[in-house]
Amino acid sequence: MTSAPLALLALDRATRVCRECPLGERATQAVFGEGLARARLMVVGEQPGDKEDLAGRPFVGPAGRLLDRAVAELGWSRDKLYVTNAVKHFKYELRGKRRIHKTPTQREADACLHWLEDEIAVVKPTALIALGAVAARSLLGRHVAVMSERGRWHEDAAGRPVLVTLHPSALLRGDPAQKAVAWKAWLEDLSLASAIFSARQIPGFVREHVHHAR
Repeated sequence: MTSAPLALLALDRATRVCRECPLGERATQAVFGEGLARARLMVVGEQPGDKEDLAGRPFVGPAGRLLDRAVAELGWSRDKLYVTNAVKHFKYELRGKRRIHKTPTQREADACLHWLEDEIAVVKPTALIALGAVAARSLLGRHVAVMSERGRWHEDAAGRPVLVTLHPSALLRGDPAQKAVAWKAWLEDLSLASAIFSARQIPGFVREHVHHAR
């Protein structure tokens, strides 16, 4: 194994015993990222869902299947991505026997931020995709109005390009009558990252496409 996979394995093990916020006490297990250890593109979601919490892997539930479908339609390969979440434990409330997703608080996301930053430091992605507001805020360090800022490249504190778009779970919750339109718009957002796999001069690409928030 190379140093990057070993470093990620060590981080994975460390998150399993993390109790820096209350979420670790209730979740089945921490769900760390997975994928190519030196991926050019890192995809960051909000938090594990019920299926991910049980499986111990990111993006394996309904939202993950949508992501896989998008990856296939865009001609990407999930094997060439690194996928993770801003928050490593599943936050939920019980309704009968069902565990219903709850959005992490800012404190919970902040407590988990150093794990995400450590992943980024090891993987060293050329660019990142933020799926949803929690991921976008964790990556950009500010409140992000996803609906108005989606489909554009932004820049994080280290100068890395971050593409903001919806989390796939938003499509699952959306109006069924608008399903096809929402899917097309989401694919258009994601397609902007296709250049990351082919652009030879990434710095020039970034300067040309990054949107600087005012």
